[in-house]
Amino acid sequence: MDHLLKDNTPLELYAWLDDGAELPGWDILVGNPFGKALPEDQFTTVQNYFAEYHLEYFRQREFQHFPSRLHALLLFATRIDAETFRAKHPQRVFGKTLVRARSKGTYVCSFHDASWLDYLRLPHSLSLSTLDEIANHYWTGTLVEEIGLTFMEEHWREAPVIEALFQGSLVAVPNGHLSGWLPGFS
Repeated sequence: MDHLLKDNTPLELYAWLDDGAELPGWDILVGNPFGKALPEDQFTTVQNYFAEYHLEYFRQREFQHFPSRLHALLLFATRIDAETFRAKHPQRVFGKTLVRARSKGTYVCSFHDASWLDYLRLPHSLSLSTLDEIANHYWTGTLVEEIGLTFMEEHWREAPVIEALFQGSLVAVPNGHLSGWLPGFS
């Protein structure tokens, strides 16, 4: 899959939003790395900032044609990715509604496995060369499950969660009424 799109063909993406929030609502999207901090601890907050910093630093050096995580809307590629994110991080989506959005006009969008961020946020110490290797995997679109990662000398596996870094305009797609009938039957 080509994971960088510069197009105007309609694209549907998903976001967890606070009730009553409207798109683009960049500061309220769950994926926003600098949104409202979780009430965990200062160490976790520092890890999150460091992970984002290194990904952005590497993008500026090697992948300048990709949207910045700091200046893009962070959405999910599919409903399944959004639901997988919720299963992995229920505290991040608590009280939020899953919203389907459609691009409007020209956009730039790249797709990446957000599980790389989960790995970066683990309480471990990584060398600069390892951080660069992880950032390279993230920006080239490699899935975490394709690489044999370890944490505390154990295999570390996570289901992929494909996030979309989107720059452009979006409109919310209303949820259609779903009936129990098969298509073509009333």
